[in-house]
Amino acid sequence: MKPLKERYSLSLDSDVAEAIKKMAEEDDRSFSQFVNMILKDYLQKHKSTSIR
Repeated sequence: MKPLKERYSLSLDSDVAEAIKKMAEEDDRSFSQFVNMILKDYLQKHKSTSIR
């Protein structure tokens, strides 16, 4: 079963958003998938929370 997703609205600096868009495209992922991957990686590296 897929984990439940929640929607959030956030504002990003345009240069950050453009860099993420480019990286997501290069990795054949959607913008949202790529942001989620980046955040999970950050949380794991900083042991801020236990995530799946």
